Amino acid sequence: MRFIGITGGVGAGKSEILGYLKEQRGIRVMLADEIAHALMEPGTPVYSGICREFAVEDLFFGEGDGKGRPFDRGKLARMIFSDSEKRARLNAVVHPAVREYVREQAALLRGQSGVSHLFFEAALLIEENYGAICDELWYIYTSEEVRRGRLKASRGYTDDRIDQIFASQLQESEYRRACKTVIDNDGAWEQTREQLESALRRVSDE
Repeated sequence: MRFIGITGGVGAGKSEILGYLKEQRGIRVMLADEIAHALMEPGTPVYSGICREFAVEDLFFGEGDGKGRPFDRGKLARMIFSDSEKRARLNAVVHPAVREYVREQAALLRGQSGVSHLFFEAALLIEENYGAICDELWYIYTSEEVRRGRLKASRGYTDDRIDQIFASQLQESEYRRACKTVIDNDGAWEQTREQLESALRRVSDE
């Protein structure tokens, strides 16, 4: 089994690419956001850690003292995209737990037949050094102009919000330097699909 990490800037179209990969025989897909959400549910060690780290912040749904209430994802997002120090503190609680879960799942899947490729998508794939546990990393490239248009159309983000998000992520040169494969998702889907199929053939042949 080949364990491949996928990353790229917000709005790069990773969801469509991962949806395509998920449909292919022998491919499993894991998403860092989904894993993090599960690990942040009330009653988990990660939930308790965030409550301790941000005891003075209102990050919950509803009213009350916060105990046992799920986190409001919107409040969390606004906090971390506007404050790099708080973003680092949150990541320090969540990402080690996500990394350990991913490492364990990859080890389990390597021992199973029928799984030829495991793809793991994470915004902080490079920053959290997943290159040390993945066989290789892939970068989904899309121009900032296209990404900005997608975020406005699909999520209703303002230019200020998009600027904040872009500023919190790596520069294109850093993605390219860390990743073995670059998938250009700036054009038609057929072109992207051809690149994916070519990259899969290469990985399978190695």
